[in-house]
Amino acid sequence: MRVAILSGGTGWHVQDLARAAADLGHHADVLDFRRLSAAAPGVTGTTDALAGYDGAIVRTMPAGSLEQIVFRMDLLHAAAANGVRVLNPPRAVEACVDKYLANVRFVRAGLPVPVTVACQRADDALAAFDALGGDVVVKPLFGAEGRGMVRVSDPELAWRTFRAIEQTGGVLYLQQFIRHPGWDARAFVIGGRVVAAMRRTSRDDWRTNVAQGGAAERMELAVPERDLAVRAARAVGAAVAGVDLLPGPRGEWYVIEVNAVPGWRALSAACDLDVATAVVRFLAEEYQA
Repeated sequence: MRVAILSGGTGWHVQDLARAAADLGHHADVLDFRRLSAAAPGVTGTTDALAGYDGAIVRTMPAGSLEQIVFRMDLLHAAAANGVRVLNPPRAVEACVDKYLANVRFVRAGLPVPVTVACQRADDALAAFDALGGDVVVKPLFGAEGRGMVRVSDPELAWRTFRAIEQTGGVLYLQQFIRHPGWDARAFVIGGRVVAAMRRTSRDDWRTNVAQGGAAERMELAVPERDLAVRAARAVGAAVAGVDLLPGPRGEWYVIEVNAVPGWRALSAACDLDVATAVVRFLAEEYQA
């Protein structure tokens, strides 16, 4: 099988996927999203970047202009339409990169999520801040690994934060802060089943992301939480997903996020699992795009 690993560089995850593909007897090429091109039929001297590949794994989406990002997503859609097994499917990538759209899918699927408000004016955000109890998490609409998130529980700080976001043309995305025991769960879903999970514990921070200093350890999820993770991945159409689940103060669980381009370095170490091999094997043997 010829596999394209789509990225913006050759980081650890890219190398891990290339190693796993070689171990399984597949040919893998690392392609930089920023160099991809397309050609209409009959144009000589140029070819579609994904022509000739059986599968493609979306590893990262490099920063770019709106036009560049849309074009890259168009290439993924075109490849999928031409029979390339694109993992994750473009619609899943689009949904998961947009926190509001993902949240809409979760709510539609009947999944428990924190009370959420998205708006464009600071005045609306201030009203939402009061309605949500004066303790919220403000998140960038596009973002990952806990970057750019801030907890706001002071009215003056809320005013300053919301005005600043409004002035930069951003979308104000607020979620009610859920009091949790200082940890959350990351479930790794492949093909509709949880293959591993880890507990991420905060170190002097309300954020539990490993990228923000959280500690990871292997965790066995109970059946209801495993089912919740699988349903969350299915809600956004992700065949491979990192699903973040947060325990609430009364024993309830919330779906916080689904990552369609999930990392697994900490999870592999904590769970002693070769995630890259599991992903490539799924792509080659099971995945039906």
